Amino acid sequence: MDMIARYLSLHIENMTGAVARVAGRPLGSLMTTLVIAIALVVPAGLRVMVDNARALSGTWQGAADFTVYLEMAVEEPAAEALAQQIGQRNDVERAELLNRSDALSEFRAWSGFGEALDLLDENPLPHAVIVRPAGTGADLDLLVRELDALEETALVQLDTEWLERLRAILDLARRVLYVTTVMLGLDLILLIGNTIRREIGNRREEIEIIKLVGGSDGYIRRPFLYLGLCYGVGAGILAALIIVVGLGMVASPARALMELYGSNYRLAGLSLADAAWLLGVGGFLGWAGAGIAVARHLRDIEPS
Repeated sequence: MDMIARYLSLHIENMTGAVARVAGRPLGSLMTTLVIAIALVVPAGLRVMVDNARALSGTWQGAADFTVYLEMAVEEPAAEALAQQIGQRNDVERAELLNRSDALSEFRAWSGFGEALDLLDENPLPHAVIVRPAGTGADLDLLVRELDALEETALVQLDTEWLERLRAILDLARRVLYVTTVMLGLDLILLIGNTIRREIGNRREEIEIIKLVGGSDGYIRRPFLYLGLCYGVGAGILAALIIVVGLGMVASPARALMELYGSNYRLAGLSLADAAWLLGVGGFLGWAGAGIAVARHLRDIEPS
């Protein structure tokens, strides 16, 4: 038990010493932490924006609906029966009948041709079935072809190319995010490693004395590992604050833009999971960068 207590006490001492060392040089520590934080903001900010875009594309799922316009000769009871028949298909989530009277009322409301429509002897619009498919891609294409082949069908109107393009762009953005995260992670390891290398150089005489009196490499290594951890975690906290402030600045313009497109979507902020990811990644990269730097340069220091 005494050995465990001593071991934990050494780690706590090293950790508090690293925090005190960072706090003792506020300006230099802030500059170093800020540089690391900016590198963390790039992948974390991309992740938040991709998540928002995915959520927004989900709210536009209704845009994948398509319309089956029926022949003018099809009466309303037959149109209702056809809508029910379509809605029972496994590849259809929902099918709703839009009768010609309701269609004319909607057209009158948004077209501005109300007076012109009053001059018509009869309703020129057919019954229509609004279909929300359960699938996408090849399944959707097959569904459209089969409904278009029905004898009651006059026209199938489908316009989902832009939605498919949006999904392709989001898939590309996710892949770019993965590559960017890895590349910036390696860059951060080198950056933190270089910071720790300078710290090792500044404490060279102290390290030589510790080695001279028999101090182990593990004993020498620990303070630098915790110093790297402090820089990493501090950068993660600072990066989270930068992202929160940035999202707050764009939230209002983004809301106004969404309202112009008839959407009530609101930007999602930095979640607790995202914040924890930032702190965890920052801490890991700080520890790893410090570990690599110490392993590389500690071998070169021997008591003279």
